[in-house]
Amino acid sequence: MQIDKNSLSLLLLGKRMKRILVSGGAGFLGSHLCERLLNEGNEVLCVDNLFTGRKVNVHHLMDNKRFEFLRHDVTFPLFVEVDQIYNLACPASPVHYQFDPVQTTKTSVIGAINMLGLAKRLKIRILQASTSEVYGDPEIHPQPESYKGSVNTIGIRACYDEGKRCAETLFFDYHRQHKVDIKVMRIFNTYGPRMHPNDGRVVSNFIVQALRGEDITIFGDGMQTRSFCYVDDLIEGMYRLMNSRPGFTGPVNIGNPGEFTMLELAEKVLQITGSKSKLKFLPLPQDDPMQRQPVIDLAKKELGWEPKVQLEEGLTKTIAYFKQAIS
Repeated sequence: MQIDKNSLSLLLLGKRMKRILVSGGAGFLGSHLCERLLNEGNEVLCVDNLFTGRKVNVHHLMDNKRFEFLRHDVTFPLFVEVDQIYNLACPASPVHYQFDPVQTTKTSVIGAINMLGLAKRLKIRILQASTSEVYGDPEIHPQPESYKGSVNTIGIRACYDEGKRCAETLFFDYHRQHKVDIKVMRIFNTYGPRMHPNDGRVVSNFIVQALRGEDITIFGDGMQTRSFCYVDDLIEGMYRLMNSRPGFTGPVNIGNPGEFTMLELAEKVLQITGSKSKLKFLPLPQDDPMQRQPVIDLAKKELGWEPKVQLEEGLTKTIAYFKQAIS
């Protein structure tokens, strides 16, 4: 049996290689996480049904002997042997999660039950990728983890918002009732290479429109705000949370507290791309939050984490990726 250099180094250091399951591993965030875990010397089982994930995102990992891809829908049970689970499976952009809202809710809720059941059986740690969407259209700004949220349970975004809220409930009930070792993170807007060009999220929308010379579509008056975290920073926070001290469950906000209006984002994209695209204003979608900004004091205290990549630097890297991806 051949042992690669990373694995040999771990053995020499007396560290045991972990076999780690990443559900949603072929998605935007999941593929970056798989890469990071492999770089740390682990074995990775990437599980994805390829509804929104794409094999091209993990194509460069396929030749790695410590990487395995399994096409599987987490709404069905999975029987494997692993040491840790990162549960990222769920469409995350409005275009995708509203396409089949019932399946979106099932993925969050039944998927959480199946992954928690696996963690319970194996007695292992599991991390849930939750979302800032659990805060809904917030009445408190910025949002600390203690804020309970303001979600319209019958709105078109509720399949995602409420699905993730229910998943959090399940995680904490499995923790209290079955002593499952859980970690819960609330992810704020994240961007970077491998975003789907047609996923409908604002950063990818603006970049693709600018590069194609199309009108940049801004919903509402463009004064609504978001906080944009570069993918490398987000993955670092996720990794630190999974490996944080026993007993620390979260939920913990992981995001960049730098707040920008949609107009400011559009102007930065136009500046970096040099595009002559015009701004086009459209009606604001139902339940679209007006403000979104994380309080990250808990992440700083418990994980020693805060984002390092500024928006202009991150946008420059993301634009370079999209120039190749859509050419």
